[in-house]
Amino acid sequence: MNYQEYSAYFKDIMERAAAEQQPPYDNPDYLAYTKLNWSRMNRWFKTGELSKEFLEVVARIDRPQDWIVITEPWCGDAAHNLPFLEMAARENPLISISYELRDMAPFRIEQYLTNGTRSIPKVVIRDREGNDLGTWGPRPANCQRVYAELQREKAPFEKVKVEIQNWYNANRGEDLQRELAGVLSGTL
Repeated sequence: MNYQEYSAYFKDIMERAAAEQQPPYDNPDYLAYTKLNWSRMNRWFKTGELSKEFLEVVARIDRPQDWIVITEPWCGDAAHNLPFLEMAARENPLISISYELRDMAPFRIEQYLTNGTRSIPKVVIRDREGNDLGTWGPRPANCQRVYAELQREKAPFEKVKVEIQNWYNANRGEDLQRELAGVLSGTL
């Protein structure tokens, strides 16, 4: 699905009556995460900026690329990263970006596990023949280090959520752009 279709899917979840929700959105926590992620995502679309260096790499893409973003509306990491991916793809007409849900067919995430887990978001970059050129995800390496340290500490989930949110707010998409620029440079 394209971004408009993904956005409509996202909105539909938030607008459904509680009795009409499908799993996992029938769980009030997942529905609350989804609503919060909608706000976060839209805030990044308004305030997020692509760096000059990242834009230069995106502009150097001279052959068609398909970016497949595997995601879900309940995913906090996706809410912080997806806007930057979408904004970058809009900068070069040779980039086609689409969104697939992790938990629905074609279940592409099974081919792109992270340490054996179905972690998202995951970006798969392909040429038009369907050959993988590179992948990125589920979160910037420095954010992953924060997350791993909190896991080692056995931090409560509430603390993990706050720390990761604070990391994303302070970083403002810089690490994602730097890492993705490295992946994209390898595709040129």
